[in-house]
Order: sequence, then structure tokens, then C-alpha cells
Amino acid sequence: MTVPMSALLLVALLAAATAALGGTRTLRRRFRRPRLIQAAALASAALLVPPNALHAAAGTPGPAAALLLAASLAALSTVAGLAAALRITAPPARLPRRVLAVGAHPDDVELACGGTLLRLVDSGHEVRVLVMSRGGAGGDPATRAREATAGGLFLGVTGVEVLDLPDTRLAAHENEMAAAIEEAIRRYRPDIVFTHSANDQHQDHRAVHAATLRAGRGHPALLCYESPSATADFRPSVFVDIAEHLEAKVGAVAAHRGQRAKPYAREARVRGLAAFRGNQARLRRAEGFEPVRLPLVEES
Repeated sequence: MTVPMSALLLVALLAAATAALGGTRTLRRRFRRPRLIQAAALASAALLVPPNALHAAAGTPGPAAALLLAASLAALSTVAGLAAALRITAPPARLPRRVLAVGAHPDDVELACGGTLLRLVDSGHEVRVLVMSRGGAGGDPATRAREATAGGLFLGVTGVEVLDLPDTRLAAHENEMAAAIEEAIRRYRPDIVFTHSANDQHQDHRAVHAATLRAGRGHPALLCYESPSATADFRPSVFVDIAEHLEAKVGAVAAHRGQRAKPYAREARVRGLAAFRGNQARLRRAEGFEPVRLPLVEES
């Protein structure tokens, strides 16, 4: 009995998609929502079942046709089952919120609070990212801007805006940054704002922290995240469980391909910090934050 072309085509498409999307880590991210699982199952059915039914109707002997159709249905069930097994789950939000994450450079939010943003997105919250520079000091600025968009797409955020202020010299542009952040707060009306900590060795990070505090002086909820250049004075007291989203965080950081050789972007480092903060919080994996202001909000 020959293998139908539809089955071979499906296998080839799945292999190509896995390679193109960056492997199983990215597939875990893609299959986080039930609708995508359903779409994958329907696409598999469209590829497998009709051609095999036609093949059977064209004169294939009864037992062989039955076996062929059973094999196709088994393959379909396997695809749907794998999709369900790879799906990342998160508790759905009873009251969806809006979130703004502000970073100095294209990879800052992925490295510092990527797991938290992933969890928020998967729970149904709307997340937007505002980046102050295109990171020209760390690579080609056009490439890094594209990587910022790719990282945001991987996170699943609603939008990524990348400004073109001078990398490593953001402190001289605090007024422009404060105005841009204030405008973003006015437009997006976020319920919570994430930004850099003051306890950071990088001058750009400290400048963005100061600008965010100026722009958000009237905002009730501000959290400071931990960048790779944070000092020993960074002392988080708010922790977010990212155990179910760590794999996807690693994938989001990897979207910044031009930074992969940097020590702070290495997978082992990302995993190690999540384990360290998780141990502090008595969780498996976590991200830590310093609260500037964080009111308790009762969901209805």
C-alpha cells in the first residue's frame, strides 16, 4: 500500500514549520490558544481525509481502504493531541487590564519581564511595549528595531513602538522620553506600567526609570523590573510565577538574533535568574519587581 501524497505533504509542512518557527519552543508559544489548536486540527483534516476518501472510492480494496482511512484519522488525532499537550495554560482574567512596558533598548523588556508579559497576554490582558532607542550601540539599529517587533510578535503584545533616541545617551533626552511616555499613558490608559529600576549600572536604564517616574507621577501602579545590569541594591518584593512561561521567554529573547552572543542573552543566564528569583519567592521560576506604587485591586 502506498502512502498518500496528502500525508507526505502534511509531514513536510509540519517539519518545515517547526524549523522556520525556531523549533518546538516556538510551537509551544504558537499553540497556547484553543483556536489555534482547532485550526491545526481542521487543516490536518482538510489535507488528509478528503484525498484518502477519494483514493478509497477510486477502487482501493476494502481492507486496504479502511486501513488507509484509519491511518489518516490516527494522524489527525495525533496532531490535535500534540497541539493540546504543547498548549501553555494560564488562568483567564476575570477583568482584563491594559499594561504598558517601557524599555531603553530593543531587548530590555523580553530579558527583564518577558515571562510576566507572556503570562499577562495569555490571561487575556492587553500589553503594549514602548522602546526608547533602536540600540545602535549594540548592533545595526534597523536590524534591532526589526528584532524588537519580532520579539513583541512572539510575546503576543498588541503593539511595539520603537523611538530613535540616541543609544547610551538617553540621559540627555529625558524631556523627550518623559513626553513620549506621558503620551503613551494618555493614549493607552494602562492599569499598570513596567519600567527599569533606579538600581541599575546602565545609564540609559536609570534615565528611562527617571523619565517614567516623571511621566507616571500621577499613575497609581508602577513596577520596576530587573535588567541584566541591575546592581546588588535591586531588592524585589513583588514576584510573578513564570514557570509555565519560561520556555516561551527564552524564545522571545532568542528573537533578538543579533544579541545571542551577549552573555546576558544566553539561555543559561535567563534560566538561572528565573530559578534564583523563584527560590526567593518560594516558586519554581519567577521574575522579581520593585514596586514604586502597587495598589491592591479587587477583581469583579
